[in-house]
Amino acid sequence: MTLYYTQKLLYSLNRDPSVQAHFATDLPGLLSGFDLTDEERSAFLTRDVGLLYVLGVNGQLLMHYAALIGLAWDDYLEAMREGLRRHGPVRAGIYAMSAATP
Repeated sequence: MTLYYTQKLLYSLNRDPSVQAHFATDLPGLLSGFDLTDEERSAFLTRDVGLLYVLGVNGQLLMHYAALIGLAWDDYLEAMREGLRRHGPVRAGIYAMSAATP
């Protein structure tokens, strides 16, 4: 269920200027309001787009987050590739990868 809260946080960041301000001024405080795993929390604290991707975050939400933190499009795409190299295949969500790839 935590993927839901991760994506809810990203949705709020993408839409709500007050959440964006909280993100900029007190990220740990903002994160404490969401039921996140330690790994999810760490991904936000380190701005690890690749890990968020591997955790299953929807690309539409992640794309806006990447822009918010100042990643150019090419850097965003490379961050996702690097996430796969460092953290393995996507674990959950619509991008989850299975071992039984045709």
